[in-house]
Amino acid sequence: MGNERTLPDAELEVLACLWQKGEATARDVREAMKGYRPLTHSAVSTLLARLQEKGLVARRKGPVGKAFLFRAAARPKRTRRRLIGELVERVFGGDALAVVSSLFETRPPSTDELDRLQQLLDELRSTSSGSASNGPAALRKKGKGT
Repeated sequence: MGNERTLPDAELEVLACLWQKGEATARDVREAMKGYRPLTHSAVSTLLARLQEKGLVARRKGPVGKAFLFRAAARPKRTRRRLIGELVERVFGGDALAVVSSLFETRPPSTDELDRLQQLLDELRSTSSGSASNGPAALRKKGKGT
């Protein structure tokens, strides 16, 4: 979906919240985001409506009351790839290693993440092109789709 290319930060954060929650009411989204982006109920409803107009969010009537349940209409993989690609180019001048280094300086990896990172490095070394068709398996968490 090309509409995600022009998402303002607030809309992207609402969409990311729905990716994490799966399905949520506007109130659920507001509560989940209040620690990093405090918004009024009206503002969250407006952002959800904009995302729905762009085809990125779907809604259905909730089981009780007037509340609608919202969910992301597409998986996050494509949007995340695009955003990371833009970040690498715009902020790090195309230096992917600087991105990884900066990430681990900000939040050091766990032992499990280090093991998965080593698997990734091993996979990348064993392939001649340096990438797998669906991305390196070492980065995909068991049981979670991206």
